[in-house]
Amino acid sequence: MAKRWISALAVLLVAATTVVAADVAEKELKDVKCVVASRDAQASKSAEYKEGKVFFCCNGCAGKFTKTPEKFATQANRQLVQTKQYEQKACPFSGGKVNPETLITVDGAKVAFCCNGCKGKVEGTEEKKQAELVFNDKAFSKGFQKKADKTDG
Repeated sequence: MAKRWISALAVLLVAATTVVAADVAEKELKDVKCVVASRDAQASKSAEYKEGKVFFCCNGCAGKFTKTPEKFATQANRQLVQTKQYEQKACPFSGGKVNPETLITVDGAKVAFCCNGCKGKVEGTEEKKQAELVFNDKAFSKGFQKKADKTDG
């Protein structure tokens, strides 16, 4: 009888963990848009990118990204920051130390700059083009890095 209880408890524990993990993934993608289309990203539609994972609204978009990831690099880089897989290390323009008072949101991702001049460069640009300034590959490599894995101890 005790073995049955333990087995039942183990099954319930695994099922609950699976549901919680799926729920956490969906919550982490709240307000996150697909890398290819401007629709909500789904946790079940993803691809590996720059030691992280990017998310899509459908398999069609995932396929487009896989064929030409360079075409979608800006949005993929933005999404890596928005989903907190990458963190800001410096100003994406100068590479200088970030001033927390310059924090703004660019296409759903929070970004800070070294000075109000750099911040103004983004704020003075049409909203649709702001992400290209901050998350293009050159700016991304200057300003962001893969978030340290907590298990690296």
